[in-house]
Amino acid sequence: MKSRRLVPALVTAVLLCAGATTATASTPIREDAALDRALQRLVTMPGGPPGAIAVVQRGRHEKVHAAGVAEVGDRRPPKATDHMHIASTAKAFSGGVALSLVERGVLRLDDTIGSRRPDVPRRWHRVTLRQLLNHTSGVPDFIASPAAQAAVGASLGTAPAPRTLLDFVAGEDLRFTPGSRYEYSNSDNIVVGLFVEAATGRSYERELRSRVTGPLGLRDTTLPAGPALPRPFLHGYEVEEGTPPADVSEVLAGGWAWASGGVVSTPRDLNRFVRGYVGGELFRGSTQREQARFVPGGSEPPGPGRNSAGLALFRYETPCGTVYGHTGNTLGYTQFAVAGRDGQRSATLSITAQRTQTSTGRDAAVFAALRAAELDAVCAAMARH
Repeated sequence: MKSRRLVPALVTAVLLCAGATTATASTPIREDAALDRALQRLVTMPGGPPGAIAVVQRGRHEKVHAAGVAEVGDRRPPKATDHMHIASTAKAFSGGVALSLVERGVLRLDDTIGSRRPDVPRRWHRVTLRQLLNHTSGVPDFIASPAAQAAVGASLGTAPAPRTLLDFVAGEDLRFTPGSRYEYSNSDNIVVGLFVEAATGRSYERELRSRVTGPLGLRDTTLPAGPALPRPFLHGYEVEEGTPPADVSEVLAGGWAWASGGVVSTPRDLNRFVRGYVGGELFRGSTQREQARFVPGGSEPPGPGRNSAGLALFRYETPCGTVYGHTGNTLGYTQFAVAGRDGQRSATLSITAQRTQTSTGRDAAVFAALRAAELDAVCAAMARH
């Protein structure tokens, strides 16, 4: 179902595609109940998503919390095995690929764009892999360009080759001196994917399978070029006042975001990923320590608590403890995935509408309720008997 509002919303969607200790006395039963109430509030409030699902895992104990429906007009609730677009949480996947190569000496954090991808605009050549991974590169965000926005609107279901995504901003200078400040950019992880291909001589998709989805056993996680989702899937919606929700699940090609936001996964696989990624299953030692050198900066959309940016990883310092992970939002979906430092306590939260900090009116109220629910998910994950 398409609406007259759809193309502007699609452009916005692509644009936005970014060990803890318990600080309060709580119990799993109480925190789980609070999370259930928060999800129910989300799906019933004006402008709320049709569906919401959270996966909370404490050690080996996994609990799925769901509210609303997986598809409007169908009473089936969201399930942990439903496929969905995971938006910018995919940036953590590209970080997993790149950092596993760093640990093996195939890449170095100080490698520059010029040394690995001289075909990328020369004025960006001094930017390093480290600066790309923590969004201090200054490389302009390709989807913020009017040309890219027009191209998305003209070709929703078919995206150009990944390298050509950067052509939309090829004539632009760096926005600031690399390393001097933080600025979230979707271009950063496109370049990371190109780094991977240059260093290995293999496609990014193959390296993603070899270094992340395969080792972590993520059988329901893929990187499609087109818009189709595997069945069953969690339907994503454009929710606007005065009109029925518009199903936008399979409208936008994943190739428009590629290594920056094109991954399709499930709530269960996303939970498994964040546990392994944060907990050191893909890389350890000095690489993990380098990843955890944080600078001021928030994910997009911001997560709960105080946010700061590491290498393809965000830190969220909350009243219930500090967790690490990533957020994301794209047409029809908003995502949150975090774990404690050892990966043993984790939470993901997915809703079937796009909401972000820039939302206004009743949508801003939904975003505030979403952040509150994310905190509830963190508290549930960190709760101890």
